[in-house]
Amino acid sequence: MATPFILIVFCLITSPPSASSSSSTHHNDYITLNEGSSLSVERPDHVLISPNAIFTAGFYPVGENAYSFAIWFTEPSCSNCRTVVWMANRDAPINGRNSKLSLLKTGNLILTDAGKSVVWASNTFSLSSSSLQLYDTGNLVLITTTNRVILWQSFDAPTDTLLPLQPLNRDSLLVSSRSLTNFSSGFYKLAFDDDNVLRLVYDGPEVSSAFWPAHWLLSREAGRSSYNSSRIALLDAFGNFTSSDNFTFFSADYGVQLQRRLTLDFDGNLRLYSRENENGSWVISWQAFAQPCKIHAACGPNSVCKYVPSFGRKCSCLPGYKIKNPADWSLGCEPEILVSSVETEVIFIRLPHVEMYGYDFGYFENYTLEMCKEVCLRRYDCKGFALKYVFQNHPDNVPYCFPKLQLLNGYTTPNFRGDFYLKVPKTSPYKDWSAKELTLDCPAEATKQLERRYVKTDGNRSEKFLLGFVTAVGIVEILAMVLVWLYFIGSRQKRDATSEDYFLVATGFRRFTYSELKAATRNFSEEIGRGATGIVYKGILDDQRVAAIKRLHDASEGKAEFLAEVSTVGKLNHMNLIEMWGYCADEKHRLLVYENMEKGSLAKNLSSMELDWKKRFKIALGTAKGLAYLHEECLEWVLHCDVKPQNILLDANYEPKLSDFGLSRLLSRGHELHKSSFSMIRGTRGYMAPEWIFNLPITSKVDVYSYGVVVLEMVTGRSPSMADNGGEVEHKTLVEWVKEKKHGASARSSYWVEEITNPATGTDYDRKKLEGLIGVALKCVEESKDARPTMNQVVEMLLEIENHH
Repeated sequence: MATPFILIVFCLITSPPSASSSSSTHHNDYITLNEGSSLSVERPDHVLISPNAIFTAGFYPVGENAYSFAIWFTEPSCSNCRTVVWMANRDAPINGRNSKLSLLKTGNLILTDAGKSVVWASNTFSLSSSSLQLYDTGNLVLITTTNRVILWQSFDAPTDTLLPLQPLNRDSLLVSSRSLTNFSSGFYKLAFDDDNVLRLVYDGPEVSSAFWPAHWLLSREAGRSSYNSSRIALLDAFGNFTSSDNFTFFSADYGVQLQRRLTLDFDGNLRLYSRENENGSWVISWQAFAQPCKIHAACGPNSVCKYVPSFGRKCSCLPGYKIKNPADWSLGCEPEILVSSVETEVIFIRLPHVEMYGYDFGYFENYTLEMCKEVCLRRYDCKGFALKYVFQNHPDNVPYCFPKLQLLNGYTTPNFRGDFYLKVPKTSPYKDWSAKELTLDCPAEATKQLERRYVKTDGNRSEKFLLGFVTAVGIVEILAMVLVWLYFIGSRQKRDATSEDYFLVATGFRRFTYSELKAATRNFSEEIGRGATGIVYKGILDDQRVAAIKRLHDASEGKAEFLAEVSTVGKLNHMNLIEMWGYCADEKHRLLVYENMEKGSLAKNLSSMELDWKKRFKIALGTAKGLAYLHEECLEWVLHCDVKPQNILLDANYEPKLSDFGLSRLLSRGHELHKSSFSMIRGTRGYMAPEWIFNLPITSKVDVYSYGVVVLEMVTGRSPSMADNGGEVEHKTLVEWVKEKKHGASARSSYWVEEITNPATGTDYDRKKLEGLIGVALKCVEESKDARPTMNQVVEMLLEIENHH
């Protein structure tokens, strides 16, 4: 029912005032800027004043000799205490001399710097005459003077503040500033997401995550609705905020005619401010977070936030870290000493009641402290771990271990039932947490609480007491039954929701929308590869990074299952594995976003003269290292199951990276997997191990076999399914052909290596080194899996060949 009201108000606020009010002037200040006129940065009196004198538009100092064209509350008049509500060029300040805001006769409003370069423009055009006016609402409007058509208005492009009657819609968003004194765009955003829900999002330099409403809650559980696609929200003059997703709130001083503003502050908190008069101080009458440390990245990476009610939040660097910039806590802290990857050279410091939320590489139920330490020590990129009881007051409550890849959302509270163990060098002077607390000023301290008064009435006190007692007993009995039922139902839901919460936020990937990836790929126009699981397209992301965007064929699995796979695959981190940047899980669409490899796949380069024998050996070694990491160094085995040249990508320096983990399979270490566990036979003909054919248990040795075939293909230049010998196609596999050549050479010739090598790649190679490489490949393609080496052994053999030749 709120949406029609919003739309009616929206129509009212876009209606211009009468012409008489828009043509008047006030001393040297302007209410109207006409065509051919301009405002100069060097003239303090070159400002626009709203008819009610509440708002002023002009040049606002944002630094030394740096200005932005802005709108602010007129009072108080001191330049350093103004409350800015809008900026045109917050990220591109102009010079304090010779800069102007000009309204051209074409109807375009432009902001030019000292060199007359256009810094900002309304990008409008009109054959009719037009003028620029500042309305009583604080809306700066470019309007035609004849038929009163709005060409442009500041209400359509907010910065960090919404004013009463200013709508927030599908095409607009609020973006916080960097700090109290730095007005450039910060890391927090308020906008509608693709599910039509209004959300607060942290969009930092490396990761992005939605944090309000809590992302583990369904829209229904958060009191939101995703069914209304109008995507519009509005704050009225009385302090009532209404959104099309059913979110609403009332200010603590609701109904009183005050000046108000809804601001996304630099600390990531959304606050409603009000004040009684022009010279009064702003008071918080509503805020999204009462506990500011619950805001994502409140103190930046590698830090801990502590909330003190009398002061606000305090930020501290973790032991072994130092602050990057004391004036900008959003940058967080950086290591003083790099942590060694050698297990014996690190220790763990206990930080009691400290939570590091999100960015886990898994969670482990019922793990002891020593077990959790062992998990973290196995990975060089593990920064520490949380050991806590997730399900408080639950009969099945056991400790959970959450190892961390990033230390971003740190905060401490006595109510947190757990500790964090930070990995630091053994030589670190920190044996406990004694870091000095540093403070971070919040924009406002005062809050106004809604007062409630109860009025006492007359009557027969004994009758009322008896009636009240009976009623209370009945209510208590009903509530007891309801609470017992809710306990059994709700505890399970909470357990499932919390598990999903910690599972899905572990990676910290960027979540792309389908429309973003569609635009990045120009409607999926440039195909750069395809395989059994999907088609890969080249795309350019909004930060100008070139990406490989894989559109998966099978979108039948649920979103939770897809995100679980993304979380697992994304935790793999090795120089010879393709890096994942993000994903898309909009409705039926399932896409993965990877780094783009300049040289493409090995398959496309096999016949290239650029791929000399030195590069081919490097590719063989790098691929082996990547597979060894998957098989030996992860907490679980990861079987690729489709190792082939098409899935080995090359960067600009021909460094190989394994790709296409859509066919991967996870195993507990030391276990085998039967072929029936797969919905279909995995792999590509010619590269498949005999286990697939003979229905034998599947282990990491299937990847070893495929790797051996790939190496033989690199050496010979021949297809793995058949070999061409002297122009006659023989019905032999590549493996059989190479084995036959080597076996026959011992009796008649020692030049079998020269016979099988691809002549197109030249003869400039070390024969002993090449012979050793072929020998390793032949060991990998033994029919019996037990006779094949592990990938770690393959790496060791190749390194020995490289060092001795």
